[in-house]
Amino acid sequence: MTAPALSGVLEAALYVDDLDKAEAFYAGLLGLERILRVDGRHVFFRAGETVVLCFVASATRQPPAKGALPVPPHGASGPGHLCFAAASLDRLRDHLTANHIAIEADFHWPHGPRSIYVRDPAGNSVEFADPALWAKP
Repeated sequence: MTAPALSGVLEAALYVDDLDKAEAFYAGLLGLERILRVDGRHVFFRAGETVVLCFVASATRQPPAKGALPVPPHGASGPGHLCFAAASLDRLRDHLTANHIAIEADFHWPHGPRSIYVRDPAGNSVEFADPALWAKP
């Protein structure tokens, strides 16, 4: 039996230590819409058709409280990675540098698309890439 087709990634999780800094970066700097925030636990943002979940890892390692949604404990240690599709990388680079965000890398992949890498306030690797990066040949 083959698995049913998946239509894409619905959400991606990053782990942060400061929700205020995460919100300033993802909503303030990048302009993502904040969907939901629970102080001390998480803040969620809309990024096109995908949702970026920023969790305080220690809070998500706790089992759900009685009567809460049965979301299993999870969490990670160390920096994660997230890549946003971005059509105007020159404008984005200018915006990031104007806001004192250090560019960690800016290069073209061997097959042509470009990626820019920065770090969010929690140290996660955040990539902005030409949408053609993973296009089917």
